Formats: sequence, C-alpha cells, structure tokens
Amino acid sequence: MPVSDPNWPLFIPRPPSIDELVTDDGEPLESNRHRLQMTLLIETLEFAWAGRDDYFVGGNMFLYYSALQAKKYDFRGPDVFVVLGTERRDRKAWVIWEEDGKHPDLVIELTSDTTRAVDYNDKKRIYGSVLGIPEYFIYDPDSGALDGFRLDLHQYPYVAVPPALSGRLPAERLGLELGSWQGSYQGFAGSWLRWFRPDGQLLPTPVEAHAEAERQRAAEAARREEAEARLRALEAELAALRRGKPESA
Repeated sequence: MPVSDPNWPLFIPRPPSIDELVTDDGEPLESNRHRLQMTLLIETLEFAWAGRDDYFVGGNMFLYYSALQAKKYDFRGPDVFVVLGTERRDRKAWVIWEEDGKHPDLVIELTSDTTRAVDYNDKKRIYGSVLGIPEYFIYDPDSGALDGFRLDLHQYPYVAVPPALSGRLPAERLGLELGSWQGSYQGFAGSWLRWFRPDGQLLPTPVEAHAEAERQRAAEAARREEAEARLRALEAELAALRRGKPESA
C-alpha cells in the first residue's frame, strides 16, 4: 500500500513520502569517466528498450528500502539499477514502499579505490541479504575489472556469475550480457562496459545506430550503382552485337 493511500491504517506509522526524503547529496561521481560510463549504460539500454514502458532504469539516485534507513540518513545510491515489471516514469528516487515493495532486479556499481571496500562488503551485503537483489555487478572503469554476483538459494546470498562462452557476464534478468568494448564514447577513447545481446550484438547508442544506418544506406546505394553499371555495360554489349549482325536478305 503506497504511503499516499488515504486508507492507510491510522495505527501504523507512515513512512516518509518521496517529498520528505533526501534525493540529492550534492556529491559528484568519482570522475568524468565514471559519469560517462554510467550515462553509456543507461543511454544504450533505454534506446534498445525504447518501445517498452514496463521498466525503470536509474543512475546515481537514492534507493530507499526502509523507514529506519531514511531516519538514519543511511543513503544508498546505486550507480545504475534496473527494475522490471514497473511503470516507466520520472522519479526523484526509488522508494520501495511507494513502489508496491518492488526491488531492483539488477544493480551495477562503478567502483574505485575509495569505494571498493564498501562496494564489495557493505553494499554487497545489503543488496544480497537485505534487499534480495537478484544480480549485482561491480565494474572498475579505470582497470576494466568486472565482477558479477547472483542470488543462490543454496549458497545464499550471492555466488559469482560465471562468464558465458563469449567471455562476457550474463545479466540473466535482462536477457543481456555485460562485457568490455574498446572504442570512443563522447570523444573519449578507451575500454567501456557495454550491454550485449547473447548473440554478441552490441546495444548501440543513438549516435552509433544512426551511423550504422547511414553506413548501410551508403552500402546499399553503392550496390545499386554497381548493379546499374553492370546492366548498362551489358546493354551496351548487346547493342554492339546487334550492330555487327548481318541484315536479313
């Protein structure tokens, strides 16, 4: 029952609403590469799922899972998280008690020397043991190291995600894979964490998709021009043969 429900039982204390919660701590991301990496993951997923309205993807926004957490100012702001089976709309934060108890299906943290201990210990414990988030990935934009964890009923809470045959890590809940890609994004070259389909197809950015469409159009135009040139050459050859053929008596 959302806290905005007028039928909320009077004898049960209301947890704070979204308007009563802190949604911005004023702290920037670790580095420009961290910011770009977060944007790249969100941008490509939203572009690939442009026709869907049954999910939410958030970046560097708070995740509230209990009223006690909110009172203690114990903020948890995953760098990237995806929630399936929900409404795609704008939010200031993901407040679980205002989302019918729905938790993220996947979380990605962009780690660094200053956050590594928290990402691999405190956050891993909370995401696994407290929230039961099915899949948790930790990526270091500087070294390119990627680790994945998945809930396991027999080895609760998390076990390491084994790589697929491609060498990438499967994100089973999304039907995708996460892996390294060498290239340039917004003018910055290097290694980036990207979404891949199981067949190895990269989820493109809008700019990449536009460039690929232009490349295909140019290639198709070249093929048509080549075919037309061959046809003209054949027609010229046939005309020459007709001119050299003796006239009937």
